[in-house]
Amino acid sequence: MPRARKGNTPRKGGQRRGGGARSSTQADSGSSEDEAASEARSTTSECPSLLSTTAEDGLGANGVDEQGQQEELEEKLKEYVDRLTDKSAKIRQGALESLRLALASRLLPDFLLERRLTLADALEKCLRKGKGEEQALAAAVLGLLCVQLGPGPKGEELFHSLQPLLVSVLGDSMASPVARLHCASALGLSCYVAAADVQDLVSCLTCLEGVFSRSCGVSSTAPVVPASLHGLLCAALQAWALLLTICPSSHVRHILSRQLPRLPQLLSSDSVNLRIAAGETIALLFELARDLEEDFVCEDMEALRAVLRSLATDSNKHRAKADRRRQRSTFRAVLHFVEGGECEEETIRFGIEVLYMDSWARHRVYAAFKDALGSGMHHHLQNNELLRDIFGLGPVLVLDATTLKACKVPRFEKHLYNAAAFKARTKARSRVRDKRADIL
Repeated sequence: MPRARKGNTPRKGGQRRGGGARSSTQADSGSSEDEAASEARSTTSECPSLLSTTAEDGLGANGVDEQGQQEELEEKLKEYVDRLTDKSAKIRQGALESLRLALASRLLPDFLLERRLTLADALEKCLRKGKGEEQALAAAVLGLLCVQLGPGPKGEELFHSLQPLLVSVLGDSMASPVARLHCASALGLSCYVAAADVQDLVSCLTCLEGVFSRSCGVSSTAPVVPASLHGLLCAALQAWALLLTICPSSHVRHILSRQLPRLPQLLSSDSVNLRIAAGETIALLFELARDLEEDFVCEDMEALRAVLRSLATDSNKHRAKADRRRQRSTFRAVLHFVEGGECEEETIRFGIEVLYMDSWARHRVYAAFKDALGSGMHHHLQNNELLRDIFGLGPVLVLDATTLKACKVPRFEKHLYNAAAFKARTKARSRVRDKRADIL
């Protein structure tokens, strides 16, 4: 089966929702806290990619220098690959971490194609025989390897060879929670990128759903979950939501009827990250449901609104101020969307390009890749054909040093812009600090 993402409907501006998204909304246009949140959600790249070289930095202007740096990098990577089979767990972990940083910050498709079998065997041993941190790093490297190889036969072969191990570690209650967390994320990301058969997709959805569903009881109250498992539940829920963005509509209907009544139980979790993940997933389910039925309304709609409204106005002092603010911002957006509001458009700037996100599905996919790639996200958005296809950015732009220099904002203009932005941000934060901003 071709990747289900291709079948998604076009979105605003010619971009497809299947690339995943978040639909943020302004619940209160008059709230100063929403202004600050909107400002925070509009992001610009300030961090250069690790190990990356660009013409703007002057490193790519000389072809010889760039080629020499590429050769030097590949020599180091060969050493890291060799160390994956070392007897020392510490050396293996160091090699995995170095590979993770390299794959997140630089495109290396040719190098990886030549060594994919060697890497697959080494990662299999790390997942099978390693413990805790080693398994977590091996899972993270596997996810990045799939992003590098893409959705073709090579990526699908890698996914099929290591999927059973990821599922095994994820379902092992005796395994380290950190290892299980990274296996959940890697399973979702690798399936999203490389799975070509709908049965593989359904199988991964079922596996991930089984992890967080144990925390959703059949009654109105959820079972108590140990704090050590909050991260695992959050990762499994987010990976599950990622796969929902490419799930066939026939399967989505069954998921809606099964999970939409149960997911609100996670909104009462002690973990702010799990509450937020649950809220965003509920909004995503509403988005998918409205794609199937425009006037969709779930059962117990009033009860759900009451819970969302409570979280959107939460002012409990025993929670950290930053957590309260982040929670209120997210749930105002969720509440506004669930009640039928429009999606707030989010802007991501990278290089001279801009990525617009106007749905919850689009945001979920962006967040999944951002979690895996870290500071290398913008480098991949500029150069990785897979990500450019997912987000509808078109072919990779070929820019020389002259073009980059022409596009670069003069230092004085940048200073004026930063001064104006600082002034606006200070005003917005001053209004947010006013206790009256918490009153709807």
